[in-house]
Amino acid sequence: MADYDRLKLARDIYGAYRSGDRGVVEHLLTDDFTFYSPADVGIDRATYFERCWPNAGLIEGFEFKRLIEAGDEVVVTYEGTKTDGHRFRNTEVLTFRADKICRAEVYFGWNLE
Repeated sequence: MADYDRLKLARDIYGAYRSGDRGVVEHLLTDDFTFYSPADVGIDRATYFERCWPNAGLIEGFEFKRLIEAGDEVVVTYEGTKTDGHRFRNTEVLTFRADKICRAEVYFGWNLE
């Protein structure tokens, strides 16, 4: 059994995204991290930080609806709240290599009232 808790690491990365702590996110992603979403298909780590990281300042919080560890992956469904009060729901599949995330797949498009 691994000596790290991937569910905790997943929670940690969302907490860092909410608080704007880029150092934590940089530490949790592998150097060859790849990000996939409908808007950004297969972007590398540097492009992820350029395009996606600025959204961290718009997030007030996350409420986890689902956290499931399956092999090297953690499936996360959350409802997020932006600083303007807008709410949304996403599901993400985080793929781990040891205690770091090497791939993220994001499925989004649910706006909540």
